[in-house]
Amino acid sequence: MNLIMNLPGMKDVLVKKVVEAGEFIQIHLELERRIHRCPTCDQRTKRVHDYRIQKIEHLKWFERKTQLFYRRRRYACTCGKRFSEKTEIVERYQRTSVEWNQAVSIRAIKGKSFKETSEIYGTSSSTVVRRFDQIANNEIKKVELLPTVIAIDEYKGDTREGKYQLIIADGVTKQPLDILPNRYKNTIKHYLKKHGANVQIVIMDMSSAFKAAVQEALGKPVIVADRFHFCRYIYWALDKVRRKVQADFHDYDRKTCKRMKHVFHKANERLTEDERWHLARYLDMSDELKQAYELKEAYCKWFKRAKEIGQEDIITVKQELVEFYKMVELADISELSNAIKTFKNWQIEILNSFVYNYSNGFLEGINNSTKVIKRNAYGYRSFLRFRAKILLTNQYKRIGTHIG
Repeated sequence: MNLIMNLPGMKDVLVKKVVEAGEFIQIHLELERRIHRCPTCDQRTKRVHDYRIQKIEHLKWFERKTQLFYRRRRYACTCGKRFSEKTEIVERYQRTSVEWNQAVSIRAIKGKSFKETSEIYGTSSSTVVRRFDQIANNEIKKVELLPTVIAIDEYKGDTREGKYQLIIADGVTKQPLDILPNRYKNTIKHYLKKHGANVQIVIMDMSSAFKAAVQEALGKPVIVADRFHFCRYIYWALDKVRRKVQADFHDYDRKTCKRMKHVFHKANERLTEDERWHLARYLDMSDELKQAYELKEAYCKWFKRAKEIGQEDIITVKQELVEFYKMVELADISELSNAIKTFKNWQIEILNSFVYNYSNGFLEGINNSTKVIKRNAYGYRSFLRFRAKILLTNQYKRIGTHIG
């Protein structure tokens, strides 16, 4: 057999023979004899004491499981010390090669589940979990001080610690920093008091508990409400009006209106001819629905203008928002009036979103990938392990999984 090819992780080795044994490829190898220093007296020696065969699990070779039979050389020193030669193939007390351990560690982070990784590499799930825990302990650094701008959001973890957890990310670099075991006000407050001395801006959804925790822990930081979370109150209000009104429609129109509900939310300039026809039909059937839709369009016009001039002229943005409040009050539509109450309670945070131009959108994307991780593994019981999986997956998202 031609043995001139280089094997990964086995630099300067002498391959003696390769044997096919069932599902395994067995590679018999040894290193060149060279001078070593005694670990006891530091003298140089080249005298061989004996040889011992060490069986090592290695990466697959042409999709076949590979076993290395390493003929390890032991040297003898004049001081009487016996010691093994230095090698980069395998670490001390290990039965798997260095390359194998590296590949399993990467796959444990990037793979769908620990069980899938164990099946790929022909080992047990507990072995993969141990490798994962080891790299998590080495790579995940404890947060000492949070950055100036942070973003916080909850996600459904369903671990032993509780149903919901809280993720904290850097609002500028968009990298997740830490995950808290729950979303309770006291947990958030104590964490921010300990690590949030430098925090000046906090991006969040419109949660009163989050807002109270941040203000009690940090004093008066700039709180930025995520745009998606306050915009949806207007769309929810319009949808409530549509559902209420269409209940009185003819059965055919009621079903069609429900099926075409997206046309009420879609930007007017993007509507197709068919969608414009359906929109005009159902707006003509109800004055209340037509009025609610016109208020939604007025809000969209304000929102678009706020994005354009918010950083330079927030006073005008505020004045135009107040004018929108008056339009809603004159319309006297209860669903939209309730939405406006929320806007008034969060007005400062809403206006801050246009001044500072920060968003929680990237954090929603991280939470979406977290759901995929949880679904692929059929859930995680351990909060610490799930936390490490989320943080390491985002930390090494540019590393491929083709190794091994």
